[in-house]
Amino acid sequence: MSATDSTLLRPRLLGRTTVNAVVLVSVLYTLLPALWLVLAASKDRDALFGSDLLSLTDFSFAQNLRDLFAMDGGQYGRWYLNSLLYAVLGAGVGALVSVACGYAFDKYRFRHKEKLFGLVLAAVMVPQTVLALPLYLLASQAGLVNTFWAVFIPVLFNPFGVYLGRIFSQGYVPDEVLEAARMDGAGELTAYVRVALRMLGPGLVTVFLFQLTAIWNNFFLPMVMLSDQDLYPVSLGLYQWNSSATVSPEYYPVVIMGSLLAVLPLVLAFILLQRFWRGGLTAGAVK
Repeated sequence: MSATDSTLLRPRLLGRTTVNAVVLVSVLYTLLPALWLVLAASKDRDALFGSDLLSLTDFSFAQNLRDLFAMDGGQYGRWYLNSLLYAVLGAGVGALVSVACGYAFDKYRFRHKEKLFGLVLAAVMVPQTVLALPLYLLASQAGLVNTFWAVFIPVLFNPFGVYLGRIFSQGYVPDEVLEAARMDGAGELTAYVRVALRMLGPGLVTVFLFQLTAIWNNFFLPMVMLSDQDLYPVSLGLYQWNSSATVSPEYYPVVIMGSLLAVLPLVLAFILLQRFWRGGLTAGAVK
């Protein structure tokens, strides 16, 4: 190898080393909190506050799990079911609504369409916490405060999902296919349900995952809307237990175990649906 080739390879190796170092730091930054959560969930209260968190002694994973579902009369199980209901059902219905709206913005012409879509884009930039108080006032006037619907209805409408729905419709549903369906006698609803919606499958899954994550991690809206503990989602319930742990330390192990279990549905959803999700992210990339 000549001196010139060696000089050319040196920046490449340096650049590759830098990239690998950045990737390694990113992986450690992501995995270390998860590793700590797994280890801490398997320790009793004394080991949790000691310096032997990494040791194989004081292993009490099963006991912490039993204590979690026995604490306060089994409230955690009810909170978990509430979160599944809010998140899975809400994300499913919300994804269908968002994709349908995005499809309408893409395929139909109507008055002030682009201006209305501009309002949708503007709504994307509004933080959800800003909307909590107006939503509470509306729910109060409708008599829905401290009910299931006070948390469920607002999560069905997601401006970012509508934006993604339009992008997916542009990338997945050719106008020629819809024209062919109409020429075969299909109505607009039939063409959407039987033709377009099947093509929008990857995009629908992608919107579903985004909304599932947002609803599952939703904290401020339930805190504003709900006072009945039986309606709490996992996030709000664990927050309440964590606040109680300052005076009752026995809550600390169950809060950590509950946090570990609260992560599992999102991990499973991304693993099981990653094939559709990765395909949905490329929508509109190639024309």
